[in-house]
Amino acid sequence: MYGPAMVDNPTNIYKTEFGIPIRNVWYMLMYAWGEALLNRFGELDDVENAPSLDALLASILVKLIQQRMRIGLGRSYFDEKLLAEGIRGRINFIDSLKHQTFERGQVYCDTHQFSLNVPKNQILRSTLDKLVQIGDFGPDIKMANELRHQIRWLTRQMDGIDLIELKQDFIHRQNLGRNDRDYQVMLFVCELILQRHMPSETGGDIRLPSINKDAQVMHRVYERFIACFYQYHLDGWKVTPQSRLKWFESNTSKYLPVMQPDLLLQEKKSRRIIILDTKFTAKSLIENQWGKVGFDSSHLYQLFTYLKTQEHLSEQNQNATGILLYPTINQTNISEEIGLQNLTIRIETVDLAAPWEEIEYQLLKILKYNVAT
Repeated sequence: MYGPAMVDNPTNIYKTEFGIPIRNVWYMLMYAWGEALLNRFGELDDVENAPSLDALLASILVKLIQQRMRIGLGRSYFDEKLLAEGIRGRINFIDSLKHQTFERGQVYCDTHQFSLNVPKNQILRSTLDKLVQIGDFGPDIKMANELRHQIRWLTRQMDGIDLIELKQDFIHRQNLGRNDRDYQVMLFVCELILQRHMPSETGGDIRLPSINKDAQVMHRVYERFIACFYQYHLDGWKVTPQSRLKWFESNTSKYLPVMQPDLLLQEKKSRRIIILDTKFTAKSLIENQWGKVGFDSSHLYQLFTYLKTQEHLSEQNQNATGILLYPTINQTNISEEIGLQNLTIRIETVDLAAPWEEIEYQLLKILKYNVAT
């Protein structure tokens, strides 16, 4: 089996707000990041037995930063404007004349510095600083204090790297080199932490409800885990995450939404096509205004549109299958098939509270049912 080795169940099973065991979230992340994460961890007990989602993410980030610091944090060139008494780099005449610095024997210079104080390291240190202040590290006070102490110590080791205001779009804009695979993982963890503690758009001290923020975080983890899981396990299939589909409209409009299903799967031999969308919602079935329980119509409409707009491309597209894959917690799994015209839509679920071997079995069973020849 790919991913983490199975160990005996811990005495205390800590869970997220949704009831997903923290250990299962750890395994999902292991799949999502593969060897880049696996190779950087030795003893895993303090990570996979973390008592909260913040503690899990903090432990991962701390371990990865410690590993990186042993070989040295990444340095980069960056442009800096400084006021100096001698010429360093290129003279900035505009600012120097504007502030009359020549009269004081000083000059503004534009320099190209090679330094540790670059955005990717600023993001790491600022995230650690934020965690110390607002991180929820579980009910065990001693364990929580030990983790905070470890984070504070690591923050001090990064002295000289500026603390900045964290923003998601700023994290997204970081251009990383091919040798920065560990930074890709660390920045993704930083983004998840930021997303969990992001203030509401209304400003002030009002914050998004915890359950909503955790849903956003877990949806990203769940979506990436499902993609990487099937990429690894489906031999003979091309698995493409986030493939953008065309509308093929006769009259173009800039207001048309982007069609981008989570996964596009095609069997290499038969060219058979499956479009899969993950939906992390509190309930797989919803109740309408009349009290009738049914599938979420917006999810069905979306998936049907994905399938219908592509069916003219080939015979395989005309007979494509769509799958909506929902997570459940300690519930009986749903497996329903709907025939719409010549298209097939399936609603499937996976129980994320189950033992990990059972989760893998469920996911493979779902695809085997649909991809069997």
